[in-house]
Amino acid sequence: MTIPEEIDTPEIIIDRDVLQRNIDRMATAVQAKGLHLRPHVKTHKVPEIAQMQLAAGAVGLTVATLGEAEVFAEHGAKDIFIAYPLWVGPRQAERLQRLATKARIAVGLDSREAAETMAASLGDAVGEIEALLEIDSGHHRSGISPDAAVDVAQAAARAGLRVTGIFTFPGHSYAPGMPLKAADEERLALGKTADLLIAAGFPITNVSGGSTPTATLTGTSGATEVRPGVYVFGDAQQLELERCAAEDIALTIAATVVSRHEGTDVIPRRIILDSGSKILGGDRPGWATGFGRLLDHPEARISALSEHHATVVWPAEATLPALGDRLRVVPNHVCIAMNLVDEVTVVSGGEIVDRWRVAARGRNK
Repeated sequence: MTIPEEIDTPEIIIDRDVLQRNIDRMATAVQAKGLHLRPHVKTHKVPEIAQMQLAAGAVGLTVATLGEAEVFAEHGAKDIFIAYPLWVGPRQAERLQRLATKARIAVGLDSREAAETMAASLGDAVGEIEALLEIDSGHHRSGISPDAAVDVAQAAARAGLRVTGIFTFPGHSYAPGMPLKAADEERLALGKTADLLIAAGFPITNVSGGSTPTATLTGTSGATEVRPGVYVFGDAQQLELERCAAEDIALTIAATVVSRHEGTDVIPRRIILDSGSKILGGDRPGWATGFGRLLDHPEARISALSEHHATVVWPAEATLPALGDRLRVVPNHVCIAMNLVDEVTVVSGGEIVDRWRVAARGRNK
């Protein structure tokens, strides 16, 4: 795809045709396994994309914060899961109650204290919100061990919360060689926890897992749904993990060559693009080969970022781009890139067809 002439750089471009194909493919793959799809919309923060996901068969949406839940509920979402442990005081409780008048709302928790505080803050409205316990399946961020789940669930139930399920985030799948291992650890942790809770008398109806690297690896034994997010766009991390191909990349940053240098024996051959950390984001896992990739030049490497510029080391055997050339950059972590802009340009068949507002941008609380 060529970058439309009307676009000034740097600019996020979404290829609507690739986006739709990614949405449809994940929906089909998940449904074939007998699972529900509840995509994580923190990746894109765009109501139009959420509607495309729901139209393709998603049962609801996953969000990161109350603020994101409010945005998507305002745009018609009827089933929302806030998939992180929440600490709910009086102000958060008021917001949850308002949300519950518009949609089914479920929240995460992973401690007795959080459950008791949430229930006390919700008061008479405690029965309007569902609670899912977060289980640590190997990522070691938030979440409790399977053996601790019954104790937390009983405390939540005594406080008046409706515990309807469990969830995990296999975030350790974001590393080379880890997706299969993470998916297996997810299966074991969720299965053990569900068995313990059901034996303790809890009607566990939601067993939720799955990241983009593991969503199509999640089996049907125990899980009821998966919550991938990045799959709609793909990014450089997914490329390097071989969880997507170049033709699956739906989001790129259009950038212009503003400086070029043939290099010497001691200074690298390179170009400079007008797309730095303020549009690409600065994430670079230790295993990544650079600060992003060039979609049409996979042999090049982004070796450094400043706020407004990217340094791209160019291989000796390839033609160095000219000043003014426009290239497509794939960010390492697409979720961060989307949170750095107010609007994105949508193209189809190489032509601009729309502009979408990143409506949930900055809704971090």
